[in-house]
Amino acid sequence: MGILFGTDGIRGLANTYPITCEIVMKTGQAIGLFAKKSGYTSIIIGKDTRISGDMLVSALAAGAASTGIDVQLAGVIPTPGVAYLCSVIENAGAGVVISASHNPYQDNGIKIFRHGGEKLSDEQETQIEECILGPSIVPRDIIGKISIISDSLEMYSDFLLDKFPFKKLDKKLKIIIDCSNGAASKIGHMVFHDNLFDTQFIYDSPDGKNINQTCGSQHTQELQRLVIKEKADIGLAFDGDADRLIAVDDKGCKITGDQILAVCAKFAKTRGTLSQNIVVSTIMSNIGLTKALDNISVQHIKTDVGDRKVLEQMKVTGAIIGGEDSGHIIFLDSHTTGDGMLCALNLLEVMIKTNQPLSSLASFMTIYPQVLMNVVVDASRPDFMKIKSIANTIKAIEHQLSDKGRVLIRYSGTQPLLRVMVEGPDQAIIERYCLDICETIKKNI
Repeated sequence: MGILFGTDGIRGLANTYPITCEIVMKTGQAIGLFAKKSGYTSIIIGKDTRISGDMLVSALAAGAASTGIDVQLAGVIPTPGVAYLCSVIENAGAGVVISASHNPYQDNGIKIFRHGGEKLSDEQETQIEECILGPSIVPRDIIGKISIISDSLEMYSDFLLDKFPFKKLDKKLKIIIDCSNGAASKIGHMVFHDNLFDTQFIYDSPDGKNINQTCGSQHTQELQRLVIKEKADIGLAFDGDADRLIAVDDKGCKITGDQILAVCAKFAKTRGTLSQNIVVSTIMSNIGLTKALDNISVQHIKTDVGDRKVLEQMKVTGAIIGGEDSGHIIFLDSHTTGDGMLCALNLLEVMIKTNQPLSSLASFMTIYPQVLMNVVVDASRPDFMKIKSIANTIKAIEHQLSDKGRVLIRYSGTQPLLRVMVEGPDQAIIERYCLDICETIKKNI
């Protein structure tokens, strides 16, 4: 990570550094110059439903246009929709999304894709960041145009549904969809329409301030209640920019990203379509995912945190299914990035073709109890495994857990925190283990 870029673009409180009009305009200039240097003539900009979105889109578009690059505005659209547009519009050298994902409305951010629909490499982020923070080098002799892509949602919804030519079912699946008052609010109706499904929508009326507000993938309680009340087959909860999905099964139980990976991997394995017999996730995935995949002889590869890291490993290994427990799921044979709606359609396909309820499908994976605690530390970030008392405590607990659990400790990428996670078969025991580690860290760091 750099000065501005975190694990997923630039993010912060809107109208406060670095999410100010001044920095966002310079970011637009940097992206415009990046696209020009790569030989392209335009960039695409989309947004979610935050009240600050119009302001920041205007600043970004102005900055990009000042470099001579044309700007195409896609309006309110899921983040993976911009990635898709960036892969099919030939002259688009970058796609930018103004969004802070699952954060509250006061926050906003900038996510960037290069032509082809993939997120920037570390080197490309550094290049853009240096341009933002350096002196202005904008040419004076040419100015770009700003226009609107009037059919951006139609293009993206057609892309999604072309992947799943669902035939009219004898009995429609009953679905409840939580749009998080975000980017899924309009396109959700276009994709999960009444010709295919018996669909009920909630939280699909954005007002600029209610995005992610006690709804969406981070807050599934109301969706769980409604699935039981309405006797629905499945609930689907998107986050603010609809790049992640958390599901609810027919019994009202929350289905995590790890469980979705397990269900889809088993289905692909059964059909003989699981490329390289590999699933990629992050080190934060539940140990239950590894054990479930072991049971069907599928290799489980773990990467550092972040869907970008997952994608990198998928490309190296040839895997086509990967993702994070948070609900960022990548189907690399269909798209270049995590896509909540694409993930939902894949999950529905599994239910339809196996004729099994989601509760039965998800029972394939057992979720192990997991405890996560944070310890405030100073900025020096010492190697804690070189501190004898901490290392001894960790090793002793790992010995007790054996192959029935694990310990994961890492520094936060954005805050002065050391994150301690302990996983195992018994909640009370792992809570005690986690507290023991945290207390040892407090005494020694």
